[in-house]
Amino acid sequence: QVQLVESGGGLVQPGGSLRLSCVASGFALDHGSVGWFRQAPGKEREGVSCISISDGNTYYSDSVKGRFTISRDNSRKMVYLQMNNLKPEDPAVYYCASDMDYYCSESGLSAGEFRTWGQGIQVTVSS
Repeated sequence: QVQLVESGGGLVQPGGSLRLSCVASGFALDHGSVGWFRQAPGKEREGVSCISISDGNTYYSDSVKGRFTISRDNSRKMVYLQMNNLKPEDPAVYYCASDMDYYCSESGLSAGEFRTWGQGIQVTVSS
């Protein structure tokens, strides 16, 4: 069964950090890209970051640039999103997604380009 599973979400205070993990199962995750998206209640799904599996090229949205870092461990079929200095506007359900034909570039990130999605994980920022 082809799937992605996220972990590492939870509750953190403003200014705190969390690391989200995304593991692939049922497929190789040896090319294409993995992206992280988030969706807050009443808002559209937003592309946060992506990484190219082959060469590690990355993209970050302006809202997270300088605070979030995406990385990959190809041997473990995992992608991580390190989130630092979390702000009140960051809470959402975070999803990882992959697509074997998509190349992550600085031009942006579109949910419609990704065909395999995780179930999502909640991130809450509150004091």
